[in-house]
Amino acid sequence: MRTIRTSTIRLLLLWAALAPAPAAALGPGQLALIVNTADPYSVEIGAYYARRRGIPPANVIFVTLPVGHDEISRQDFETAKAEVDARLPATVQALALAWTTPFRVDCLSITTAFAFGFDPAFCAQGCRPTRLSPYFNSPSRAPFSDLALRPAMLLAGQSVAGGKALIDRGVAADATFPDGTAYLLSTSDRARNKRAAGYALVDAMEPRVRVERLDADELRDRRDVLFYFTGLPAVAGLETLRFRPGAIADHLTSSGGVLTGRAQMSVLRWLDAGATASYGMVVEPCNFTTKFPQPALAIARYTRGETLLEAYWKSVAMPGQGVFVGEPLAAPFRAR
Repeated sequence: MRTIRTSTIRLLLLWAALAPAPAAALGPGQLALIVNTADPYSVEIGAYYARRRGIPPANVIFVTLPVGHDEISRQDFETAKAEVDARLPATVQALALAWTTPFRVDCLSITTAFAFGFDPAFCAQGCRPTRLSPYFNSPSRAPFSDLALRPAMLLAGQSVAGGKALIDRGVAADATFPDGTAYLLSTSDRARNKRAAGYALVDAMEPRVRVERLDADELRDRRDVLFYFTGLPAVAGLETLRFRPGAIADHLTSSGGVLTGRAQMSVLRWLDAGATASYGMVVEPCNFTTKFPQPALAIARYTRGETLLEAYWKSVAMPGQGVFVGEPLAAPFRAR
């Protein structure tokens, strides 16, 4: 991972810490489920998710995408996106993509492409910033109505059983107000430890969970993990942890969003270990912290009642090169 320094990062984090975080109200009626008819995983996971979350039939959209490819072409994507847009009810504010691959469209993550359309301004060649997301730390409760975008999240898994377990954790998390801990690790990897400079802002956001900041490369033998943020190409000790339903966990590195990759740890390992959402890069980002989730924002918004999709998306200023995976409607801190 190549290093980049910018004086705007600290100012951006400071502004984010001071901004309000009202609870949002996304529910099944505002979420569309996109299913790839050519992918058996997608068909089965889509049917399961629609049943578990009560997605209205009008909100379930079927498309056909190439199967077995990590990346699809802009042309294939835009054909599918046009079909989706033509069928979506105007009330839909966000998207669940019921597949694991493809996770990339040319230079973009597929969640960004579905959220904004194929916009090259969200791409970057080399160590460059990308377009800012208007949804970053936004007070909007209806992103499509307010901002003309629909944030998206992959219902990804290593297997159908893994995908169903992910969905079950998200549903089980609702309104549990879990007693968990946010673990913020400062690692020995200097290039990937850049987010640690913003950990102090978690306290400024008055988190509603315990926070433990550790100087360590790994976390072991904890049974109450609700948040886990770190920076390494691979994370050890996950098999010793127990994640609370609804947990968010990610590692700042270059290719964690390459879900089928082997060069670095895929974010699917977090889901296998019991997390309910993660985020990783599908294209080399350099270590702009603005391209990764900001722990202070994700924790504050999630614990104030926003859904997982809302809190996670609103914590990333430049999401173009990163993919969101998880169960989007999990809302452990919102009353039923």
